[in-house]
Amino acid sequence: MKAKRFFSIFLSLVMILAFSACGKVDNTVVTDGSTSMEKVIGALGESFKNENSDISFTYNPTGSGAGIKAVAEGTCDIGLSSRYLKDEEKAKGLSETILAFDGIAIIVNPENPVSDLSLETLAKVFTGEIKNWSEIGGADAEIVLIGREAASGTRDGFESIVGVEGICQYRNELTSTGDVVTTIAGNPNAIGYASLASLKDNVKALSVNGVSPLEETVKDGSYAIQRPFVLVTLTETPLSKTAQKFFDYALSEEAREVIYATGVVPAN
Repeated sequence: MKAKRFFSIFLSLVMILAFSACGKVDNTVVTDGSTSMEKVIGALGESFKNENSDISFTYNPTGSGAGIKAVAEGTCDIGLSSRYLKDEEKAKGLSETILAFDGIAIIVNPENPVSDLSLETLAKVFTGEIKNWSEIGGADAEIVLIGREAASGTRDGFESIVGVEGICQYRNELTSTGDVVTTIAGNPNAIGYASLASLKDNVKALSVNGVSPLEETVKDGSYAIQRPFVLVTLTETPLSKTAQKFFDYALSEEAREVIYATGVVPAN
C-alpha cells in the first residue's frame, strides 16, 4: 500500500512539473518570440486580461527564431514569428496562423535629407555597393548600416524582399527592434529597418519606390516591404483550454480594432 501511495504522489508531482515546464498551467498563457510583435501582442494580451482577470498572460521578447524553437521544445504555448515558417520547421510539426501584416520601414535619422529610395538602390546600399550618402542625395558621409541578428524575422523579411539574403554589410547586428530604433536615432549617418508598428518620432521612415510605409499602403499591398505576423503552434498537440481561448480571441472580430490601433493590419 505504501509503495502504491508513494508512486501515486510521485506521478502527480511529475505531471505538475511537466505542465509547468511547458507553460500550460490552466490559467496561464505563455507567448514567446518576435520583438517586432511586442506592441500588438502586448495590446492583445492586455485586452484579453481585461475580460479574463483570472488568467495570467506573459510575453517573452526573444526573437522569431527563439519563439519558434520554444514552441517546438514545449516551453511556451504560442510562438510569435515575424516571418513565414520554413518548410523544415513545418516538417517538424509546427503550424502557422497569420495574425496580421506589418510594413518593414526603412529608417534614418531625422536630420538625413534623403526621403525616398528604390528597392534597387536599397540593395546597393545594404550590400555596400553604395557607401556614401552623397551618392543618393545625402550629405558627404559614410553610410552606417544597422541590421538585426540572423534569427530575426524582420531581417529575414527585409533581406528576402530586397534580394540581399546573407550579403548585407552591416556595421552592427542588434537583437531587438528597439535597439535598432535607438541606434539610428543617435547616428545621423545610420540606416536600418524596423517594424512600422514600432516607429517613434526620433527616426524618419523613408518611402520606397515612391510609396510611404502606412497602414493603408500595407493593406492595399502598394508598399513593397511588408511581412506577416504569425502565431506558431504545434500541429499535433492541442493548446490548453486557456491558450486556445486567447488564440481564438486574437483572431476574432472583437480583436480587429485592438490590432488596428497598434499600426498593423489584421489578416482576417
